[in-house]
Amino acid sequence: MLTRRNSLLLSVLLCVSVVSTFVEELDDSFLEARGENDIWLIEFYAPWCSFCKQLEPVWHQIGSELKSLGSPVNVGKSDATANTGLAKEFKVRGYPAILMWKKNMKYVYSGRRSKDGIMEFTERVAGPTVRSLNSLQLFQHVMKRHDVMFVYVGATSQLKGNFTSAAELLIVHNFFFSAARDVLPKDVSVASLPTVVLFKDRTYFIYNEEGDGDLMSCINRERFPNYCKMDSYRLYATGESGKLVVLLLVEENEQSEQSVRYRGLLEDVASQHRHIYSRNFYFGFMDDSDYLTGLMMGDVVVPSFVVVNLSNDGFFLPRGSVDTEKQLLDFLNGVLDGSIQCQGGNGVVQRVGRLIHETKLLLTSLFSQVPLLGCFLVGFLLAIVVFFCYLCCKARRTTSDEDDDDAPVTPSLQRHKKSD
Repeated sequence: MLTRRNSLLLSVLLCVSVVSTFVEELDDSFLEARGENDIWLIEFYAPWCSFCKQLEPVWHQIGSELKSLGSPVNVGKSDATANTGLAKEFKVRGYPAILMWKKNMKYVYSGRRSKDGIMEFTERVAGPTVRSLNSLQLFQHVMKRHDVMFVYVGATSQLKGNFTSAAELLIVHNFFFSAARDVLPKDVSVASLPTVVLFKDRTYFIYNEEGDGDLMSCINRERFPNYCKMDSYRLYATGESGKLVVLLLVEENEQSEQSVRYRGLLEDVASQHRHIYSRNFYFGFMDDSDYLTGLMMGDVVVPSFVVVNLSNDGFFLPRGSVDTEKQLLDFLNGVLDGSIQCQGGNGVVQRVGRLIHETKLLLTSLFSQVPLLGCFLVGFLLAIVVFFCYLCCKARRTTSDEDDDDAPVTPSLQRHKKSD
C-alpha cells in the first residue's frame, strides 16, 4: 500500500515538473537574456491575486499545447511584485497582465482569460504581420474563418507600407492579408491598383483615402462586424473605434417574443441602411445589463434600445417607444442631428453619482445575502464618520480657545486692572 502511494505521488510530481518546463519563470535578468528574434508570451502575476491563481492551470495548458504544436512562442510568467524592473519595462498596471513580446514590440491581450481566447491571440500576433493568400481556394477558406478581413492588393508601394504599419499595431485585433488580383473572388471588382479591400458583413468595400481618411483610422474604425452580439469586452473595444454603439438590451436567458422581434428590426436597419449609418454606429444586442445599469444609475427596461458613447460614458434614450423601423430611424437621426440630448458623461458629478449608486447596490446585495456582515460594515463606516466629525469639532474648539487667549486686552479692561 505504501509503495503504491509513493509511486502515485512520484507520478504526480513528475507530471507537475514536466508541465512546469513548458512555462519558464522570468525575472529581471530577462531584459538582458532575451534574444532579438525571440517571441515570448508572458503572464505577469501577483502572489495574492485570486484571478492569477485561477489562470495558472490554463497558462500551463497553453504552454504545453504550444510546445506540442512546435510553436516558436516561448511561454513565461513573472511575479510583478518581485521583478519590478521587468514589470516596469512592460508597463504592467494590473494583474494578471498578458503580453506578447515580438521584435521589440509589445502587444497587450485584453480579451477573456480563456485558453481559446489566448491561443487565438497568440496565433494571430506570433505569425506573419501580413499573411499572403496565393490561391482562390485559400482565400475562400480564410473568408469562412474570419468575420472581418483587410486585404492589400497590388505591388510594393507607399500604401503597402502604410498597410503594414497599421497591421503591426492592430494585429492584436484582426488578421491582415495580401493577395494578387487574380486570387480575389470573381465578384470583387477592383478599379485600380494598389488598393486595400475590406471584407465584412458578407460584402466588400474598397478603401478610398478621400472619403475614408487615413488608412490607420479607417482600419481602426471598421475592425468589427457592423452587427453582432455584444459582451463587456466587445463593447469597450467598439467604443475605442470612435463610433457610437446602438444597443438592444434583451433578457439573459429565455428571450421574449418582443426581444426576438426587436433583434430582427435592429439587424435589418444595420444591414439595409449600412451606407447611411455605418460610419457613425455599430449595432448589437446584449443580454447583460449590469454595465448599462451602472452607466445610467438606474434599472434598465428589457427589452429596450439605447445608444452608448463609450468615449465619454454618455448615452441616448429614445423619446418614446421604438416598435417600428421608422421609429428606430428617427431615434438614430435624432442622435446624429443633436435633437436628442446625450445624458450621463464622465464629469465629476456623474462619477460621484455612479460611485454612490454602486455603493448602494453593494450594500443592498450584502443586506439581502449576508445581513450580519452588511450591518457590521454599515456600523463600521458610521463609526468612522462620527469619529472623524468628533475630531473636526474638537480641533475647531481648540482653535477657538487659542484665538480667545491671544486676543488683545481692551483699554477698559486695562484700567480696571490698574484700579485693582
